[in-house]
Amino acid sequence: MSEGTMQRRAQRDDQQRAERATGRGGLNRVLAAALAVPVMVFAAACSSDSGSDSAPGDDAQDAAASADGAESPSPTVQAAAYATLPDACKVLGKKTLSDLVPKGTSGKEGTSSDTEARNSCSWSSLDNNGVDGSQFRWLNVSLLRFDSDEAAGSGESQAQTYFAKQVKTAQTVSGAKNTKSEPVTGTGDQATVVRYDLKKKEGAFKQQTVVALVENVVVTLDYNGAGLAGEKTPSADTLTAAAKKAAKEVVDSVRSANGEGTGGSSGTSSTSPSPSKSSSKSSSATPSKTPKATASKTPSKSSSVKS
Repeated sequence: MSEGTMQRRAQRDDQQRAERATGRGGLNRVLAAALAVPVMVFAAACSSDSGSDSAPGDDAQDAAASADGAESPSPTVQAAAYATLPDACKVLGKKTLSDLVPKGTSGKEGTSSDTEARNSCSWSSLDNNGVDGSQFRWLNVSLLRFDSDEAAGSGESQAQTYFAKQVKTAQTVSGAKNTKSEPVTGTGDQATVVRYDLKKKEGAFKQQTVVALVENVVVTLDYNGAGLAGEKTPSADTLTAAAKKAAKEVVDSVRSANGEGTGGSSGTSSTSPSPSKSSSKSSSATPSKTPKATASKTPSKSSSVKS
């Protein structure tokens, strides 16, 4: 066999091997493509089913509900009824003061950084009868007003909570004996008087505390008396009756300062009633004045009994 013939045969063999290889590759590619089609269809079907089980239109309903929620107004708190307080040293008339503290009708104003939110005044009287002894009286009036607040709630609800706290405090004074409590009618929205006996080195004291709630204001009136140096102890009933009458007068003064009523029945100091500002105040414009202690730094019941 000639060299040329052998070379051509070798070339044909190489070509045939290449064609067979190409054929097998093409077949493999065709088979791969054929298999890929159902896989892709299956994947697409799974993808369409995996989103949500909700029926068509649920997404639109959810979007509408979200929009409605976004448009709903946020909750608001009703504005407090009373926007100011009277001067605590002027809530009682001269006649009332003469009856309760005859030797001390000039009041001492308590410390306050905001007198429209809280203020107080105290009076003390010592009727010295020489060798026959002395009669001591002490009177304190505290006023505390609560503003409505988004976080703390309405001024009225805050005042109600503080009212209950003040009554409880008066009922649990250390060393008190014969403690009695009773409701007081005709004084604000709600009122309670707490009375008890307190023995001190100066003598036997009779303590009366009247706590009154009127709208968003809490009034706390403390009144005590004692017979010193041999004088007889005053009547608890007499002191309690005087304290109740004075507390009603204070409540009337609070109402008058906010454009309601005419003030105390015993002739309170004449002050022009100011119209209530509550209608123009937003419900949460002023932070709550909730105290951590008693209003206007009122002296504790034990310390208030002085000689």
